[in-house]
Amino acid sequence: MSRDCLPPQAPEPPGFALPDDACDSHTHVFGPYARSPLAEDRSYTPPENDGAALVRQLDAMGLARCVIVTASAYGDDNRAMLDALAVAPDRLRGVAVLSEGVGEADLDAMTEAGVRGVRVNLFRRNGRQVYRNGMGLDALRTLAPRLRARGWHLQAWLHAPDLPELWPSLTACGMPVVIDHMGRMSTARGVADPGFALLCRLVADGTAWTKISGADRLTEAGPLYGDVDPFAAALIAANPERLVWGSDWPHINYFGGASDHGVPSDADLLRTLRRWTDDSALHRILVDNPAALYGFP
Repeated sequence: MSRDCLPPQAPEPPGFALPDDACDSHTHVFGPYARSPLAEDRSYTPPENDGAALVRQLDAMGLARCVIVTASAYGDDNRAMLDALAVAPDRLRGVAVLSEGVGEADLDAMTEAGVRGVRVNLFRRNGRQVYRNGMGLDALRTLAPRLRARGWHLQAWLHAPDLPELWPSLTACGMPVVIDHMGRMSTARGVADPGFALLCRLVADGTAWTKISGADRLTEAGPLYGDVDPFAAALIAANPERLVWGSDWPHINYFGGASDHGVPSDADLLRTLRRWTDDSALHRILVDNPAALYGFP
């Protein structure tokens, strides 16, 4: 049974100057539900936040660019993401979730609209899938040649401890690989976890990218996420040229229970990134790297 998510916090500037063309490389949109209803079989029910709401959020935060990822609550229905891309096509790019039967014309239209990647949902805890829906490895293997031909990359949502087992299948697809949310590590596992150590090595040699995002998901201490600092530091030390940052707005799967730290502040998340980086690394992560990965001008 799906649960209703809390809404995002009202945006506020982070209190420091972002570089020109700064990009939020991981967001979602939802709705309008009259046009883009959620999948009936889903793990959560977020409030509507469509493309226009996303652009208002970016403007309030001082962000010029953004990447929209089709969320698992939509299954392989990309309409909300594609409608949002049309709101500000020069500023927005997309990452889709696909079925094996997607047609050539649809792939061409998505590429033209600004879609640059496909996301697979391999995120499990204790062998059990955490979120319903999403694309798996079988569909990826089938589609990989067609996606490679269009210059798309692969975004993998997984738990870093599973990375040693999954990596051969991911790299066999022959596409650039981006690992979501620092491998969705729990800080309790420590930076010496073998899966996280592998992620650092893959980033170091340029074989993989990762998003140093999701601090609110990794933390056990809560804001301002000091227990996540060693993980971000390890990845930045490995190779700042293979990192991008995302807010994960509008922060789904927060329900106000005692087990979570509340819907995060996007300003706090940006201030956390600022704490992790010097000026050079900040510019690479917010501007140079997303421009290269997502094809911004």
